[in-house]
Amino acid sequence: MFHDERFKGLSPDKIKQDLIAGITVGIVAIPLGMAFAIASGVKPEYGLYTTVIAGILVALFGGSRYQIAGPTGAFIPILLAIVLEHGYENLLIAGFLAGIMLIVMGAFKLGRLIQYIPRSVTIGFTSGIAVIIFSGQIGNFLGLEDLEKKQYFHETMIQLYHHLAEVNIYSVITAVIGLLLIIFIPKFFPRIPVLLVALVIPTIITLLFFPNKVATIGSAFGGISQTLPDFKIPNITWEKIKILWQPAFVIAMLGGIESLLSAVVADGMTGKRHNSNRELVGQGIANVITPLFGGIPATGAIARTATNINAGGFSPLSGIFQGAFVLLTILLFAPYASSIPLAAMAPILMVVAYNMSEMKSFIHILKLKTGDSLVLATTFLLTVFVNLTVAVPIGLGLAAVSFIKRMSEVFEVERVIPSRAKSQNDMDYDIKCQKIAFYTVQGPLFFGAADKFESVINSITWRPTVLILKMKHVPILDATGASNLHSLVTDFKKRFKGAVLISEATEDVLQMMKVTGLYKKIGAEHFFKESHDAVDFALTMIYPKQCALCSKLNRNSCQVFQKSSQMEKII
Repeated sequence: MFHDERFKGLSPDKIKQDLIAGITVGIVAIPLGMAFAIASGVKPEYGLYTTVIAGILVALFGGSRYQIAGPTGAFIPILLAIVLEHGYENLLIAGFLAGIMLIVMGAFKLGRLIQYIPRSVTIGFTSGIAVIIFSGQIGNFLGLEDLEKKQYFHETMIQLYHHLAEVNIYSVITAVIGLLLIIFIPKFFPRIPVLLVALVIPTIITLLFFPNKVATIGSAFGGISQTLPDFKIPNITWEKIKILWQPAFVIAMLGGIESLLSAVVADGMTGKRHNSNRELVGQGIANVITPLFGGIPATGAIARTATNINAGGFSPLSGIFQGAFVLLTILLFAPYASSIPLAAMAPILMVVAYNMSEMKSFIHILKLKTGDSLVLATTFLLTVFVNLTVAVPIGLGLAAVSFIKRMSEVFEVERVIPSRAKSQNDMDYDIKCQKIAFYTVQGPLFFGAADKFESVINSITWRPTVLILKMKHVPILDATGASNLHSLVTDFKKRFKGAVLISEATEDVLQMMKVTGLYKKIGAEHFFKESHDAVDFALTMIYPKQCALCSKLNRNSCQVFQKSSQMEKII
Protein backbone atom coordinates (compact mmCIF):
# COMPACT_ATOMS: atom_id res chain seq x y z
CA MET A 1 0.00 0.00 0.00
CA PHE A 2 2.75 2.45 0.96
CA HIS A 3 4.45 1.96 -2.42
CA ASP A 4 1.46 3.87 -3.81
CA GLU A 5 2.42 7.31 -5.11
CA ARG A 6 -0.40 8.83 -3.06
CA PHE A 7 1.20 7.71 0.20
CA LYS A 8 4.64 9.20 -0.52
CA GLY A 9 6.01 11.56 2.10
CA LEU A 10 4.24 9.94 5.05
CA SER A 11 5.78 10.49 8.46
CA PRO A 12 4.49 10.16 12.04
CA ASP A 13 3.45 13.83 11.96
CA LYS A 14 1.64 13.40 8.64
CA ILE A 15 -0.15 10.30 9.94
CA LYS A 16 -1.27 12.34 12.95
CA GLN A 17 -2.59 15.00 10.53
CA ASP A 18 -4.50 12.31 8.63
CA LEU A 19 -5.97 10.96 11.87
CA ILE A 20 -7.24 14.39 12.93
CA ALA A 21 -8.61 15.07 9.42
CA GLY A 22 -10.29 11.64 9.31
CA ILE A 23 -12.06 12.20 12.63
CA THR A 24 -13.12 15.70 11.53
CA VAL A 25 -14.60 14.41 8.27
CA GLY A 26 -16.20 11.47 10.11
CA ILE A 27 -18.05 13.89 12.39
CA VAL A 28 -19.41 15.62 9.28
CA ALA A 29 -20.14 12.35 7.46
CA ILE A 30 -22.25 10.70 10.20
CA PRO A 31 -25.27 13.05 10.01
CA LEU A 32 -25.00 13.28 6.22
CA GLY A 33 -24.83 9.50 5.81
CA MET A 34 -28.01 9.02 7.84
CA ALA A 35 -29.79 11.94 6.19
CA PHE A 36 -29.01 10.83 2.63
CA ALA A 37 -30.10 7.27 3.37
CA ILE A 38 -33.42 8.39 4.86
CA ALA A 39 -34.05 10.72 1.90
CA SER A 40 -33.28 7.81 -0.44
CA GLY A 41 -36.02 5.72 1.15
CA VAL A 42 -33.80 3.30 3.11
CA LYS A 43 -32.81 2.89 6.77
CA PRO A 44 -30.26 5.38 8.13
CA GLU A 45 -27.71 2.69 9.06
CA TYR A 46 -27.34 1.79 5.36
CA GLY A 47 -25.96 5.28 4.78
CA LEU A 48 -23.49 4.75 7.63
CA TYR A 49 -22.40 1.37 6.25
CA THR A 50 -21.78 3.06 2.90
CA THR A 51 -19.75 5.79 4.57
CA VAL A 52 -17.53 3.19 6.23
CA ILE A 53 -17.01 0.71 3.38
CA ALA A 54 -16.91 3.08 0.40
CA GLY A 55 -14.80 5.58 2.32
CA ILE A 56 -12.10 3.00 3.05
CA LEU A 57 -12.16 1.31 -0.38
CA VAL A 58 -11.97 4.54 -2.40
CA ALA A 59 -9.10 5.69 -0.19
CA LEU A 60 -7.27 2.44 -0.92
CA PHE A 61 -7.99 2.03 -4.64
CA GLY A 62 -8.96 5.49 -5.92
CA GLY A 63 -6.91 7.95 -7.92
CA SER A 64 -6.88 10.95 -5.57
CA ARG A 65 -4.92 11.49 -2.35
CA TYR A 66 -7.73 13.41 -0.71
CA GLN A 67 -10.99 11.91 -1.97
CA ILE A 68 -13.64 11.17 0.65
CA ALA A 69 -16.39 8.90 -0.67
CA GLY A 70 -19.81 8.07 0.65
CA PRO A 71 -23.51 8.61 -0.05
CA THR A 72 -24.27 11.99 -1.64
CA GLY A 73 -27.29 14.11 -2.39
CA ALA A 74 -26.93 13.64 -6.15
CA PHE A 75 -28.06 10.03 -5.84
CA ILE A 76 -31.20 10.69 -3.80
CA PRO A 77 -33.79 11.01 -6.62
CA ILE A 78 -32.58 8.00 -8.61
CA LEU A 79 -32.16 5.80 -5.49
CA LEU A 80 -35.57 6.76 -4.17
CA ALA A 81 -37.14 6.00 -7.55
CA ILE A 82 -35.50 2.55 -7.61
CA VAL A 83 -36.61 1.78 -4.05
CA LEU A 84 -40.21 2.85 -4.74
CA GLU A 85 -40.44 0.98 -8.05
CA HIS A 86 -38.25 -2.08 -7.49
CA GLY A 87 -37.53 -2.31 -3.75
CA TYR A 88 -34.41 -2.14 -1.59
CA GLU A 89 -33.00 -5.51 -2.71
CA ASN A 90 -33.01 -4.40 -6.34
CA LEU A 91 -31.35 -1.12 -5.31
CA LEU A 92 -28.40 -3.21 -4.13
CA ILE A 93 -28.27 -4.95 -7.52
CA ALA A 94 -28.39 -1.61 -9.36
CA GLY A 95 -25.53 -0.33 -7.23
CA PHE A 96 -23.55 -3.53 -7.90
CA LEU A 97 -24.07 -3.16 -11.67
CA ALA A 98 -23.10 0.50 -11.51
CA GLY A 99 -19.86 -0.52 -9.81
CA ILE A 100 -19.03 -2.93 -12.62
CA MET A 101 -19.76 -0.21 -15.19
CA LEU A 102 -17.43 2.21 -13.40
CA ILE A 103 -14.63 -0.38 -13.34
CA VAL A 104 -15.10 -0.99 -17.08
CA MET A 105 -15.09 2.76 -17.76
CA GLY A 106 -11.85 3.14 -15.85
CA ALA A 107 -10.26 0.09 -17.48
CA PHE A 108 -11.05 1.49 -20.94
CA LYS A 109 -9.65 4.89 -19.86
CA LEU A 110 -12.90 6.81 -20.25
CA GLY A 111 -12.15 9.07 -17.30
CA ARG A 112 -11.38 12.08 -19.47
CA LEU A 113 -14.52 11.64 -21.57
CA ILE A 114 -16.79 12.29 -18.58
CA GLN A 115 -15.13 15.68 -18.23
CA TYR A 116 -16.58 16.68 -21.61
CA ILE A 117 -20.17 16.55 -20.38
CA PRO A 118 -21.47 20.13 -20.86
CA ARG A 119 -21.85 22.34 -17.81
CA SER A 120 -25.40 23.17 -18.88
CA VAL A 121 -26.31 19.49 -18.42
CA THR A 122 -24.57 19.03 -15.06
CA ILE A 123 -26.00 22.23 -13.61
CA GLY A 124 -29.42 21.34 -15.04
CA PHE A 125 -29.67 17.98 -13.31
CA THR A 126 -27.91 19.04 -10.08
CA SER A 127 -30.29 21.96 -9.73
CA GLY A 128 -33.19 19.60 -10.41
CA ILE A 129 -31.86 17.20 -7.79
CA ALA A 130 -31.63 20.11 -5.34
CA VAL A 131 -35.31 20.93 -5.87
CA ILE A 132 -36.29 17.29 -5.29
CA ILE A 133 -34.20 17.02 -2.12
CA PHE A 134 -35.53 20.31 -0.73
CA SER A 135 -39.17 19.54 -1.49
CA GLY A 136 -38.78 16.03 -0.09
CA GLN A 137 -37.84 17.45 3.33
CA ILE A 138 -40.73 19.89 3.69
CA GLY A 139 -42.85 17.14 5.27
CA ASN A 140 -40.26 16.37 7.96
CA PHE A 141 -39.67 20.10 8.55
CA LEU A 142 -43.39 20.61 9.20
CA GLY A 143 -43.79 17.35 11.12
CA LEU A 144 -46.33 15.87 8.71
CA GLU A 145 -46.66 12.20 9.55
CA ASP A 146 -47.99 9.24 7.56
CA LEU A 147 -46.74 10.71 4.29
CA GLU A 148 -45.91 8.24 1.55
CA LYS A 149 -42.66 8.50 -0.37
CA LYS A 150 -43.53 9.68 -3.86
CA GLN A 151 -41.44 9.20 -6.98
CA TYR A 152 -42.53 12.39 -8.75
CA PHE A 153 -42.19 16.00 -7.63
CA HIS A 154 -45.78 16.97 -8.41
CA GLU A 155 -47.09 13.99 -6.44
CA THR A 156 -45.05 15.08 -3.42
CA MET A 157 -46.34 18.65 -3.63
CA ILE A 158 -49.97 17.55 -3.99
CA GLN A 159 -49.62 15.29 -0.96
CA LEU A 160 -48.06 18.09 1.10
CA TYR A 161 -50.92 20.41 0.18
CA HIS A 162 -53.50 17.91 1.36
CA HIS A 163 -51.75 17.48 4.74
CA LEU A 164 -50.95 21.11 5.55
CA ALA A 165 -53.60 21.15 8.28
CA GLU A 166 -51.59 18.53 10.19
CA VAL A 167 -48.50 20.71 10.80
CA ASN A 168 -46.73 19.78 14.05
CA ILE A 169 -45.59 23.00 15.74
CA TYR A 170 -43.01 21.09 17.81
CA SER A 171 -41.39 19.76 14.66
CA VAL A 172 -41.31 23.24 13.16
CA ILE A 173 -39.61 24.61 16.31
CA THR A 174 -37.06 21.76 16.21
CA ALA A 175 -36.33 22.29 12.51
CA VAL A 176 -36.02 26.09 12.85
CA ILE A 177 -33.54 25.68 15.73
CA GLY A 178 -31.47 23.30 13.62
CA LEU A 179 -31.59 25.65 10.62
CA LEU A 180 -30.49 28.66 12.69
CA LEU A 181 -27.61 26.65 14.13
CA ILE A 182 -26.46 25.65 10.61
CA ILE A 183 -26.60 29.27 9.44
CA PHE A 184 -24.99 31.07 12.40
CA ILE A 185 -22.51 28.64 13.99
CA PRO A 186 -20.04 28.81 11.04
CA LYS A 187 -20.09 32.61 11.28
CA PHE A 188 -19.21 32.80 14.97
CA PHE A 189 -17.58 29.41 15.68
CA PRO A 190 -16.11 28.15 12.38
CA ARG A 191 -14.15 25.30 13.99
CA ILE A 192 -17.19 23.65 15.57
CA PRO A 193 -18.67 20.69 13.58
CA VAL A 194 -21.90 22.46 12.73
CA LEU A 195 -23.87 19.50 11.34
CA LEU A 196 -23.27 17.39 14.43
CA VAL A 197 -24.26 20.28 16.69
CA ALA A 198 -27.36 20.85 14.55
CA LEU A 199 -28.40 17.28 15.38
CA VAL A 200 -27.37 17.11 19.03
CA ILE A 201 -28.84 20.39 20.33
CA PRO A 202 -32.33 19.96 18.75
CA THR A 203 -32.34 16.36 20.02
CA ILE A 204 -31.57 17.50 23.60
CA ILE A 205 -34.21 20.25 23.39
CA THR A 206 -36.91 17.83 22.26
CA LEU A 207 -35.99 15.32 24.98
CA LEU A 208 -36.10 18.01 27.68
CA PHE A 209 -39.06 20.16 26.65
CA PHE A 210 -41.41 18.13 24.44
CA PRO A 211 -40.55 14.42 24.53
CA ASN A 212 -42.56 12.10 22.31
CA LYS A 213 -44.03 15.08 20.43
CA VAL A 214 -41.96 14.72 17.24
CA ALA A 215 -41.08 11.82 14.96
CA THR A 216 -37.58 10.43 15.48
CA ILE A 217 -35.28 7.94 13.80
CA GLY A 218 -36.38 5.42 16.41
CA SER A 219 -40.11 5.93 15.83
CA ALA A 220 -39.75 5.93 12.04
CA PHE A 221 -37.12 3.21 11.52
CA GLY A 222 -36.89 1.34 14.80
CA GLY A 223 -33.46 2.71 15.68
CA ILE A 224 -30.02 1.94 14.31
CA SER A 225 -28.40 -1.46 14.70
CA GLN A 226 -25.28 -1.55 16.89
CA THR A 227 -23.87 -4.58 15.07
CA LEU A 228 -21.80 -4.91 11.93
CA PRO A 229 -23.71 -5.41 8.66
CA ASP A 230 -24.14 -8.95 7.35
CA PHE A 231 -22.40 -10.07 4.17
CA LYS A 232 -24.94 -11.11 1.54
CA ILE A 233 -24.67 -11.59 -2.21
CA PRO A 234 -27.73 -10.10 -3.99
CA ASN A 235 -29.88 -12.46 -6.05
CA ILE A 236 -28.85 -11.26 -9.50
CA THR A 237 -30.80 -12.66 -12.45
CA TRP A 238 -30.80 -11.85 -16.14
CA GLU A 239 -34.34 -10.51 -15.87
CA LYS A 240 -33.31 -8.10 -13.12
CA ILE A 241 -30.30 -6.97 -15.13
CA LYS A 242 -32.55 -6.12 -18.10
CA ILE A 243 -34.78 -4.05 -15.80
CA LEU A 244 -32.06 -2.34 -13.77
CA TRP A 245 -29.26 -1.69 -16.28
CA GLN A 246 -30.60 1.75 -17.22
CA PRO A 247 -30.88 3.19 -13.68
CA ALA A 248 -27.55 1.47 -12.92
CA PHE A 249 -26.00 3.33 -15.85
CA VAL A 250 -27.34 6.64 -14.55
CA ILE A 251 -25.86 5.83 -11.11
CA ALA A 252 -22.52 5.04 -12.76
CA MET A 253 -22.55 8.25 -14.80
CA LEU A 254 -23.53 10.40 -11.82
CA GLY A 255 -20.97 8.66 -9.65
CA GLY A 256 -18.25 9.12 -12.24
CA ILE A 257 -19.08 12.78 -12.84
CA GLU A 258 -19.30 13.72 -9.16
CA SER A 259 -16.19 11.77 -8.12
CA LEU A 260 -14.08 13.35 -10.88
CA LEU A 261 -15.45 16.82 -10.13
CA SER A 262 -14.54 16.27 -6.49
CA ALA A 263 -11.05 15.13 -7.48
CA VAL A 264 -10.63 18.23 -9.68
CA VAL A 265 -11.68 20.46 -6.78
CA ALA A 266 -9.11 18.69 -4.58
CA ASP A 267 -6.44 19.24 -7.25
CA GLY A 268 -7.23 22.94 -7.33
CA MET A 269 -6.99 23.21 -3.54
CA THR A 270 -3.71 21.30 -3.21
CA GLY A 271 -1.82 21.61 -6.50
CA LYS A 272 -1.70 17.81 -6.83
CA ARG A 273 -3.06 15.81 -9.75
CA HIS A 274 -5.40 12.83 -9.61
CA ASN A 275 -5.56 9.82 -11.93
CA SER A 276 -9.07 9.97 -13.40
CA ASN A 277 -9.18 6.40 -14.71
CA ARG A 278 -7.88 4.94 -11.48
CA GLU A 279 -10.45 7.03 -9.62
CA LEU A 280 -13.24 5.43 -11.67
CA VAL A 281 -11.88 1.96 -10.92
CA GLY A 282 -11.68 2.78 -7.21
CA GLN A 283 -15.25 4.09 -7.21
CA GLY A 284 -16.32 0.96 -9.10
CA ILE A 285 -14.70 -1.39 -6.58
CA ALA A 286 -16.40 0.48 -3.73
CA ASN A 287 -19.81 0.24 -5.40
CA VAL A 288 -19.38 -3.47 -6.14
CA ILE A 289 -18.47 -4.35 -2.55
CA THR A 290 -20.69 -1.91 -0.62
CA PRO A 291 -24.01 -3.55 -1.69
CA LEU A 292 -22.71 -6.88 -0.37
CA PHE A 293 -22.95 -5.32 3.10
CA GLY A 294 -26.29 -3.59 2.53
CA GLY A 295 -24.82 -0.22 1.55
CA ILE A 296 -26.21 2.16 -1.05
CA PRO A 297 -24.30 3.64 -4.03
CA ALA A 298 -21.48 6.02 -3.19
CA THR A 299 -19.26 8.54 -4.92
CA GLY A 300 -16.68 11.20 -4.12
CA ALA A 301 -18.22 13.94 -1.97
CA ILE A 302 -16.98 17.43 -2.82
CA ALA A 303 -17.84 19.03 0.55
CA ARG A 304 -16.33 16.22 2.62
CA THR A 305 -13.22 16.10 0.42
CA ALA A 306 -12.75 19.86 0.88
CA THR A 307 -13.24 19.42 4.65
CA ASN A 308 -10.56 16.72 4.62
CA ILE A 309 -8.07 19.05 2.92
CA ASN A 310 -8.90 22.00 5.17
CA ALA A 311 -8.49 19.77 8.24
CA GLY A 312 -4.94 18.88 7.18
CA GLY A 313 -5.46 15.58 5.35
CA PHE A 314 -2.22 14.55 3.66
CA SER A 315 -2.77 11.07 2.20
CA PRO A 316 -5.52 8.48 1.63
CA LEU A 317 -5.03 7.45 5.25
CA SER A 318 -7.41 10.26 6.22
CA GLY A 319 -10.19 8.52 4.25
CA ILE A 320 -9.36 5.21 5.95
CA PHE A 321 -9.39 6.86 9.38
CA GLN A 322 -12.72 8.49 8.53
CA GLY A 323 -14.29 5.10 7.76
CA ALA A 324 -12.83 3.57 10.91
CA PHE A 325 -14.12 6.45 13.05
CA VAL A 326 -17.66 6.11 11.68
CA LEU A 327 -17.55 2.33 12.25
CA LEU A 328 -16.43 2.84 15.86
CA THR A 329 -19.21 5.37 16.35
CA ILE A 330 -21.80 2.86 15.11
CA LEU A 331 -20.53 0.19 17.49
CA LEU A 332 -20.47 2.50 20.52
CA PHE A 333 -23.21 5.08 20.07
CA ALA A 334 -25.79 3.68 17.61
CA PRO A 335 -28.60 3.37 20.19
CA TYR A 336 -28.43 7.09 20.99
CA ALA A 337 -29.20 7.97 17.36
CA SER A 338 -32.74 6.67 17.83
CA SER A 339 -33.65 9.91 19.62
CA ILE A 340 -32.65 12.20 16.73
CA PRO A 341 -35.78 14.00 15.42
CA LEU A 342 -36.49 13.76 11.70
CA ALA A 343 -37.21 17.48 11.89
CA ALA A 344 -33.55 18.03 12.83
CA MET A 345 -32.43 16.09 9.75
CA ALA A 346 -34.62 18.19 7.42
CA PRO A 347 -32.70 21.51 7.60
CA ILE A 348 -29.41 19.66 7.02
CA LEU A 349 -30.69 18.26 3.74
CA MET A 350 -32.32 21.54 2.79
CA VAL A 351 -29.03 23.38 3.20
CA VAL A 352 -27.25 20.64 1.23
CA ALA A 353 -29.85 21.11 -1.53
CA TYR A 354 -29.36 24.87 -1.57
CA ASN A 355 -25.57 24.53 -1.75
CA MET A 356 -25.69 22.03 -4.61
CA SER A 357 -28.23 24.03 -6.62
CA GLU A 358 -25.58 26.40 -8.05
CA MET A 359 -28.25 29.05 -8.29
CA LYS A 360 -25.96 31.81 -9.59
CA SER A 361 -24.63 29.65 -12.42
CA PHE A 362 -28.15 28.44 -13.20
CA ILE A 363 -29.50 31.99 -13.55
CA HIS A 364 -26.44 33.12 -15.52
CA ILE A 365 -26.76 30.36 -18.16
CA LEU A 366 -30.52 30.89 -18.35
CA LYS A 367 -30.02 34.61 -19.08
CA LEU A 368 -27.71 33.83 -21.99
CA LYS A 369 -30.77 32.77 -24.05
CA THR A 370 -28.65 30.45 -26.18
CA GLY A 371 -28.68 26.74 -26.94
CA ASP A 372 -27.06 26.19 -23.53
CA SER A 373 -30.07 27.87 -21.90
CA LEU A 374 -32.42 25.44 -23.65
CA VAL A 375 -30.29 22.46 -22.62
CA LEU A 376 -30.20 23.69 -19.01
CA ALA A 377 -33.94 24.31 -18.77
CA THR A 378 -34.85 21.01 -20.43
CA THR A 379 -32.51 18.95 -18.25
CA PHE A 380 -33.74 20.73 -15.12
CA LEU A 381 -37.44 20.29 -15.87
CA LEU A 382 -37.07 16.65 -16.87
CA THR A 383 -35.09 15.94 -13.69
CA VAL A 384 -37.76 17.53 -11.52
CA PHE A 385 -40.91 16.29 -13.25
CA VAL A 386 -39.78 12.98 -14.78
CA ASN A 387 -36.49 11.45 -13.60
CA LEU A 388 -32.74 11.47 -14.13
CA THR A 389 -32.85 8.39 -16.34
CA VAL A 390 -34.71 10.48 -18.92
CA ALA A 391 -33.19 13.89 -18.16
CA VAL A 392 -29.51 13.04 -18.59
CA PRO A 393 -29.63 11.37 -22.04
CA ILE A 394 -32.05 13.96 -23.43
CA GLY A 395 -29.92 16.78 -22.01
CA LEU A 396 -26.81 15.27 -23.58
CA GLY A 397 -28.65 14.82 -26.87
CA LEU A 398 -29.78 18.45 -26.95
CA ALA A 399 -26.28 19.60 -26.03
CA ALA A 400 -24.86 17.55 -28.91
CA VAL A 401 -27.37 19.02 -31.37
CA SER A 402 -26.58 22.54 -30.11
CA PHE A 403 -22.85 21.92 -30.51
CA ILE A 404 -23.29 20.53 -34.03
CA LYS A 405 -25.37 23.57 -34.99
CA ARG A 406 -22.69 25.96 -33.72
CA MET A 407 -19.94 24.05 -35.51
CA SER A 408 -21.89 24.03 -38.76
CA GLU A 409 -22.29 27.82 -38.52
CA VAL A 410 -18.51 28.17 -38.25
CA PHE A 411 -18.02 26.35 -41.58
CA GLU A 412 -17.59 28.69 -44.55
CA VAL A 413 -16.70 28.46 -48.21
CA GLU A 414 -15.52 31.70 -49.83
CA ARG A 415 -14.64 32.49 -53.41
CA VAL A 416 -11.47 34.60 -53.61
CA ILE A 417 -9.07 35.84 -56.27
CA PRO A 418 -5.98 33.60 -56.17
CA SER A 419 -2.34 34.72 -56.33
CA ARG A 420 0.46 33.36 -58.53
CA ALA A 421 3.92 32.62 -57.24
CA LYS A 422 6.17 35.63 -56.90
CA SER A 423 7.44 37.13 -60.15
CA GLN A 424 10.98 38.16 -60.96
CA ASN A 425 10.51 41.61 -59.38
CA ASP A 426 9.39 39.95 -56.13
CA MET A 427 5.78 41.09 -56.53
CA ASP A 428 2.66 38.99 -55.96
CA TYR A 429 0.12 39.01 -58.77
CA ASP A 430 -3.52 38.13 -58.52
CA ILE A 431 -5.09 35.92 -61.14
CA LYS A 432 -8.34 37.08 -62.64
CA CYS A 433 -9.28 34.27 -64.94
CA GLN A 434 -12.71 32.83 -65.53
CA LYS A 435 -11.16 29.46 -66.22
CA ILE A 436 -10.06 29.16 -62.57
CA ALA A 437 -12.47 28.96 -59.66
CA PHE A 438 -10.61 29.39 -56.35
CA TYR A 439 -12.31 28.81 -52.97
CA THR A 440 -11.05 28.79 -49.40
CA VAL A 441 -12.72 26.31 -47.06
CA GLN A 442 -12.76 27.11 -43.33
CA GLY A 443 -14.05 25.12 -40.39
CA PRO A 444 -14.73 21.45 -39.64
CA LEU A 445 -16.03 19.59 -42.68
CA PHE A 446 -18.28 17.09 -40.92
CA PHE A 447 -21.82 15.77 -41.20
CA GLY A 448 -23.31 18.92 -39.64
CA ALA A 449 -21.83 21.20 -42.29
CA ALA A 450 -21.12 18.94 -45.26
CA ASP A 451 -24.30 19.88 -47.14
CA LYS A 452 -23.01 23.43 -47.52
CA PHE A 453 -20.61 22.16 -50.17
CA GLU A 454 -23.56 21.81 -52.54
CA SER A 455 -23.74 25.61 -52.78
CA VAL A 456 -20.22 25.70 -54.26
CA ILE A 457 -21.32 23.97 -57.46
CA ASN A 458 -24.63 25.85 -57.51
CA SER A 459 -22.83 29.21 -57.25
CA ILE A 460 -20.68 28.58 -60.34
CA THR A 461 -22.56 30.22 -63.23
CA TRP A 462 -19.62 30.30 -65.66
CA ARG A 463 -17.56 27.43 -67.09
CA PRO A 464 -14.22 27.12 -65.27
CA THR A 465 -11.61 24.56 -66.26
CA VAL A 466 -10.06 24.18 -62.82
CA LEU A 467 -11.54 24.27 -59.31
CA ILE A 468 -9.02 24.94 -56.52
CA LEU A 469 -9.99 24.28 -52.88
CA LYS A 470 -7.68 25.76 -50.25
CA MET A 471 -8.23 23.62 -47.12
CA LYS A 472 -5.62 25.00 -44.76
CA HIS A 473 -8.24 25.84 -42.13
CA VAL A 474 -10.16 22.57 -42.23
CA PRO A 475 -9.21 20.74 -38.99
CA ILE A 476 -11.60 17.81 -39.40
CA LEU A 477 -12.94 15.78 -42.29
CA ASP A 478 -15.36 12.99 -41.41
CA ALA A 479 -16.93 10.30 -43.57
CA THR A 480 -19.97 12.44 -44.44
CA GLY A 481 -17.80 15.42 -45.33
CA ALA A 482 -15.60 13.19 -47.49
CA SER A 483 -18.69 11.81 -49.22
CA ASN A 484 -19.98 15.30 -50.02
CA LEU A 485 -16.56 16.36 -51.25
CA HIS A 486 -16.52 13.25 -53.41
CA SER A 487 -19.87 14.31 -54.90
CA LEU A 488 -18.52 17.81 -55.50
CA VAL A 489 -15.51 16.44 -57.42
CA THR A 490 -17.77 14.14 -59.46
CA ASP A 491 -20.26 16.91 -60.28
CA PHE A 492 -17.53 19.37 -61.26
CA LYS A 493 -15.89 16.89 -63.62
CA LYS A 494 -19.28 15.98 -65.10
CA ARG A 495 -20.56 19.52 -65.60
CA PHE A 496 -17.39 21.35 -66.58
CA LYS A 497 -15.10 18.56 -67.79
CA GLY A 498 -12.45 20.07 -65.52
CA ALA A 499 -10.08 19.14 -62.71
CA VAL A 500 -10.19 19.72 -58.95
CA LEU A 501 -7.02 20.75 -57.11
CA ILE A 502 -6.54 20.63 -53.32
CA SER A 503 -4.05 22.90 -51.58
CA GLU A 504 -2.65 23.15 -48.04
CA ALA A 505 -4.72 20.28 -46.59
CA THR A 506 -3.61 19.06 -43.14
CA GLU A 507 -2.17 15.60 -42.58
CA ASP A 508 -5.34 14.44 -40.78
CA VAL A 509 -7.53 15.60 -43.68
CA LEU A 510 -5.21 13.97 -46.24
CA GLN A 511 -5.26 10.71 -44.29
CA MET A 512 -9.07 10.72 -44.25
CA MET A 513 -9.12 11.34 -48.01
CA LYS A 514 -6.79 8.39 -48.55
CA VAL A 515 -8.88 6.09 -46.35
CA THR A 516 -12.10 7.01 -48.17
CA GLY A 517 -10.59 6.75 -51.67
CA LEU A 518 -11.06 10.47 -52.34
CA TYR A 519 -7.31 11.03 -52.67
CA LYS A 520 -7.11 8.51 -55.49
CA LYS A 521 -10.18 9.93 -57.24
CA ILE A 522 -8.79 13.47 -57.25
CA GLY A 523 -5.31 12.26 -58.18
CA ALA A 524 -2.08 12.54 -56.20
CA GLU A 525 -0.69 15.07 -58.71
CA HIS A 526 -3.56 17.42 -57.88
CA PHE A 527 -2.55 17.96 -54.23
CA PHE A 528 -0.28 20.89 -53.32
CA LYS A 529 1.38 22.12 -50.15
CA GLU A 530 1.20 25.75 -51.30
CA SER A 531 -1.76 27.47 -52.95
CA HIS A 532 0.35 29.46 -55.42
CA ASP A 533 1.78 26.16 -56.69
CA ALA A 534 -1.77 24.97 -57.31
CA VAL A 535 -2.51 28.20 -59.21
CA ASP A 536 0.62 27.81 -61.33
CA PHE A 537 -0.37 24.23 -62.13
CA ALA A 538 -3.90 25.37 -63.00
CA LEU A 539 -2.54 27.89 -65.50
CA THR A 540 -0.77 25.10 -67.35
CA MET A 541 -4.16 23.43 -67.86
CA ILE A 542 -5.69 26.48 -69.56
CA TYR A 543 -5.48 27.16 -73.33
CA PRO A 544 -5.68 30.95 -73.92
CA LYS A 545 -6.59 30.60 -77.60
CA GLN A 546 -9.75 28.74 -76.61
CA CYS A 547 -10.74 31.38 -74.06
CA ALA A 548 -13.37 33.80 -75.42
CA LEU A 549 -12.09 36.67 -73.33
CA CYS A 550 -8.42 36.20 -74.31
CA SER A 551 -9.28 35.84 -78.03
CA LYS A 552 -11.43 38.94 -77.94
CA LEU A 553 -8.68 41.03 -76.39
CA ASN A 554 -6.19 39.55 -78.87
CA ARG A 555 -3.83 38.59 -76.04
CA ASN A 556 -1.77 35.53 -75.47
CA SER A 557 -3.08 35.49 -71.93
CA CYS A 558 -5.54 37.44 -69.77
CA GLN A 559 -4.35 35.82 -66.58
CA VAL A 560 -2.10 38.45 -64.99
CA PHE A 561 -3.82 41.54 -63.58
CA GLN A 562 -2.95 44.17 -60.98
CA LYS A 563 -3.57 42.92 -57.42
CA SER A 564 -7.19 43.24 -56.35
CA SER A 565 -8.80 42.88 -52.92
CA GLN A 566 -12.15 41.85 -54.31
CA MET A 567 -13.74 38.92 -52.42
CA GLU A 568 -17.12 37.36 -52.85
CA LYS A 569 -18.58 35.46 -49.86
CA ILE A 570 -21.05 32.87 -51.06
CA ILE A 571 -21.79 31.09 -47.79
